[in-house]
Amino acid sequence: MHLANALPARRQGGLRLRALALALTLAFACSLAAHAQNVDEAAPWTLEAALQSAAQRNTSIQAAQASVDASAESVVSAGQLPNPKLSAGIDALPVNGDQAFTIGQNILTMRRIGIEQEWVSPHKRALQSDLAGRMAEREQTGYLTQLASVRERTASAWLNAAYAKRAVALRAALLDHMNHELAATEASYRGAKATAADVTQAKLMLAQASDDRLKARQVLQTALIDLSRWTAASVTDITGEPPAPESTVAALPADQLRSVEPALIAAAADIHVADADVAVASSRRSPNWTWNVSYLQGGANSRFVSVGVSIPLPIHRANVEDRDVSGKADLATRARLSYEDTQRQIEADIQTLATTLASGRERLAALQTALVPAADARVDLAVAAYRAGTGSLAETFAARRAQLDAQLQVLDLQREVSLTWAQLEYQVVPPALAVNP
Repeated sequence: MHLANALPARRQGGLRLRALALALTLAFACSLAAHAQNVDEAAPWTLEAALQSAAQRNTSIQAAQASVDASAESVVSAGQLPNPKLSAGIDALPVNGDQAFTIGQNILTMRRIGIEQEWVSPHKRALQSDLAGRMAEREQTGYLTQLASVRERTASAWLNAAYAKRAVALRAALLDHMNHELAATEASYRGAKATAADVTQAKLMLAQASDDRLKARQVLQTALIDLSRWTAASVTDITGEPPAPESTVAALPADQLRSVEPALIAAAADIHVADADVAVASSRRSPNWTWNVSYLQGGANSRFVSVGVSIPLPIHRANVEDRDVSGKADLATRARLSYEDTQRQIEADIQTLATTLASGRERLAALQTALVPAADARVDLAVAAYRAGTGSLAETFAARRAQLDAQLQVLDLQREVSLTWAQLEYQVVPPALAVNP
């Protein structure tokens, strides 16, 4: 490549990386500004606030960003010439006779100082700069992978906390009802309308309901602790409704999926790095020359200048440089095959999650249509029978318990469906943050 063409290519490599970093920073800032929320750690956390805090504070994301910054520093240095070497010495120094080990007496003895420089062509330097840029872009895909993982884990933790909070509310409502039932049963017992066994049964059910509520609270606290781990902030409560379990990820066209799915972006970056490495290896088939210039001072104030050049002789090119190129080409082939395998795996995972999500929504609709109304109707019938004197208090308690079990079954399925949705939805990163290398 001519100098006029090589320099723009090298500059373009550096400019491309700087533009990439600037675009990512601006996009990230705009995304945060668009959803800006002053997070008060004592206030309930919304899902969006949790995701923002995780993106800003999570140390694994910060570590990935530091790795990106470190790799970016190598791009500029990769396109530079090697450092020159300063050499100094004494030539033709006598080692015997009257002038042994003396300087300035023998006319052949000379002081020498010089500099030598390995010359790397602009074309080679442009290729090296491009390789460093591609490696920095691959490091950027590691950041995107970490970002997607943290977002998915944060969303899952928030959803677990949201449904645990609902479970606590259901347990608390049942406990309140049991307290009212116990008070009513004790009043009926005093009025000789209930037996001691009824009172004992009511107390047993109340104790069980109280224990169930304590266990539900513990589950909620555990979920909040897990959420705090990902947000890197203390989360004491959450608020807001879980998003509707509907995702468009499965319907993304292949070309669009490649630009937002971190694993595919990383696999594509591996191909680009491998291709750039092949180009650098090919350029090494032409050896670098090293030139040198020396200034010499001899006796009788004689002055000399020495100019030279050294050229490596690639006499084993077939077994060294050519084999290196062949090996790099094999790695490029491996990168392409790995990309195809990754693509198939990602597509299969997405279709599996989409199928599971659709099935979960179908099951959820069936439960809400049949199970919950039937459980509610059973409670109404049991209460009416008890009040009419044809039913027992135990049957009423059993109906209440079955109603709660039905509600909890629906709640658990809702949580399962939402977690599947989170796995699917947050498998990709927002387009504003995705950078296709």
